[in-house]
Amino acid sequence: MSAPDPFAELTSAWRSLRTRGIHVREVACVGKPRTLLLVEMMSERPHTVSLSAGIHGDEPAAPWALYDLVRSRLLDTRFGYRIWPCLNPEGFTAGTRTSADGTDLNRTFGRGGTSPEARALITANRDRRFALHIDLHEDPVAGGAYVYEPLPDGAVPRFAAPVVRAFDDAGLPVQDLSDPAFDLGSPPEARAVQTIERGSVVMGARAESVYFAGASWPLSIYFALRAAAAALTVESPGTRPWAERIAVHRVAVTTAISRLE
Repeated sequence: MSAPDPFAELTSAWRSLRTRGIHVREVACVGKPRTLLLVEMMSERPHTVSLSAGIHGDEPAAPWALYDLVRSRLLDTRFGYRIWPCLNPEGFTAGTRTSADGTDLNRTFGRGGTSPEARALITANRDRRFALHIDLHEDPVAGGAYVYEPLPDGAVPRFAAPVVRAFDDAGLPVQDLSDPAFDLGSPPEARAVQTIERGSVVMGARAESVYFAGASWPLSIYFALRAAAAALTVESPGTRPWAERIAVHRVAVTTAISRLE
């Protein structure tokens, strides 16, 4: 008997929530046999938050934490939500960072998208502007949680510091990022435009985009510069127990949304 498909299990879990007024549909990725799940909730609200997870398939706690946030009714009902439960179905099924063709999808969001998955998301978001986008990740080697806050043009930091305080208040481990050898996922020279503190990295999105050649923008930079008034990336510590990794995302998402006016 073959092992269950993790993405099929995740899809089934989301579809089981449709009776709660949660609308689940599929978005085509032109050139790929699989579709992306898109979930919308409370779409009649005037302001919408975008949430995503699973762009790296070997970070399983992030998609399941996103599902847990919705199943547990933890999202602030003042806002509508557009949710991408798993942006890399192929990698999620295989347990790999990349998609089936070896592409790191989190480097394909410049110039309208250079992967089928990126183009699908960007096309679906055409003419949309979100109050906040939060992207959930895991760092497989980190012992503590941390966040990135890429700032849209003219914006000031609003989320990183409160989220780190919330981690502390919840008794969750926070990553010390002061070691220059710690891999922040961006080119090392990008540290010149980053403000790095315990548990957080804050940077101007446009200044950082210079360090991602050509069309290799991460998802967070796309949102900060093209589709959202604010953006946040959350990294849970992959070396910690599953429940703790889920808790990191629950705390980060609920705290960040609570800071919206």
